[in-house]
Amino acid sequence: MASTVSIGYGRLLRTRGAWTFLLPGFAARQPFAMLTISIVLLVQHTTGSYGVAGAAAAVTGVSMAVFAPYGGRLADRYGQRTVLVPGVLVHGFSALTLTALALADAPLWALFAAAVPTGASVPQIGPMVRARWGVKLKGSPLMSTAAAFESVTDELTFVVGPLLATALCTAVNPAAGLVAEASLTLIGGLLFAAQKSTQPQTATAHARVEHASALRIPGVRVLVVAFLGIGSVFGGMQVSLAAFTESIGEPGLNGVLYGTFAAGNMLSGLVCGAIAWKTAPQHRLVVGYVALALTASGLWAAHSALLLAGLGLLVGMCIAPALITGYTLVESLVPAQARTEAFTWLTGAVALGQAAAVTVAGQLEDHFWGGAGFLVPLGGTLLALVTLLALRSRLVAHPRGRTVARGVGHRVPLTVD
Repeated sequence: MASTVSIGYGRLLRTRGAWTFLLPGFAARQPFAMLTISIVLLVQHTTGSYGVAGAAAAVTGVSMAVFAPYGGRLADRYGQRTVLVPGVLVHGFSALTLTALALADAPLWALFAAAVPTGASVPQIGPMVRARWGVKLKGSPLMSTAAAFESVTDELTFVVGPLLATALCTAVNPAAGLVAEASLTLIGGLLFAAQKSTQPQTATAHARVEHASALRIPGVRVLVVAFLGIGSVFGGMQVSLAAFTESIGEPGLNGVLYGTFAAGNMLSGLVCGAIAWKTAPQHRLVVGYVALALTASGLWAAHSALLLAGLGLLVGMCIAPALITGYTLVESLVPAQARTEAFTWLTGAVALGQAAAVTVAGQLEDHFWGGAGFLVPLGGTLLALVTLLALRSRLVAHPRGRTVARGVGHRVPLTVD
């Protein structure tokens, strides 16, 4: 059961110094929601194939999933600004190179070669903001509210981002979405990196630190699988909605339908964060996944834009509670010195699931019936649900685990296998 008592977004936003990283953080994370759809629309325009477009976007997602956790570890060790500044510079250059190659009808291998650094250098603003909240709140009950607020912020970007990218690609130029994404990443990332006072402290030069990976914690591995399923929903929806709107001769509806899906996510996130939950988070995660699998099961049979909008809204409403609960669990499972890395494992899992989904959904749309790509969100969520049901006990923190040294003079409990 859940208490109906609100624990207050107003109180959260009155946290001293919060706005100094929230505003630039929002600007810096906005382009992330534009990247995949911009690549899909540009490459599909130049090649005529959703399969090729999905594969190019998938390479970007896989690259991000592989490199993001290492970026998180570097940020934990050396500071967020040290990682961000070179990262956004590389990303801007790589994304513009990918754009130029696509417009020049470059071979697929060249697109893949440019997609790798584009994905590897995606700035992990969301995990960095969450880590800053952890420093500010230090175990306060507001941490759950902060997790919800960040999920809502993420989903607001996924309302605005696809609409903006689709409008730029369809009304201005097929390359305009990716050019805007690169520009916003560069400007927003540098502004966020300039906020040095709120970034988490790093180990001193005199401390000898053993950096154990957050992935060694069993609960983090379970959450990674769960977030792969969420990524499959994002990726499957992006490709399948784009294919559907083109098939009915209304490509401009793509951003509207995807925005409706993201709006459902955002609205349920607002509600979820305003409730003081009594139910254990691992149980809430399972219930949320059951609801997500059930709502995703009807997508493939929808044959009208109105019905897809309604189903997409419901699917979106089921995603936010799962995301919020997963990020909240990190607070109890992972020591503070490894949380940025843990958060990047989860965001990387979403990106990897999205990458696999856009690839599979693109092939299904190219070779089978229209709407076949909607089977991908269903399959991904079912696989993640089975994993959660089998391993949900791993999501309970065990304080008596073996410890891993985190620095001279102190030890932080870190449960490992």
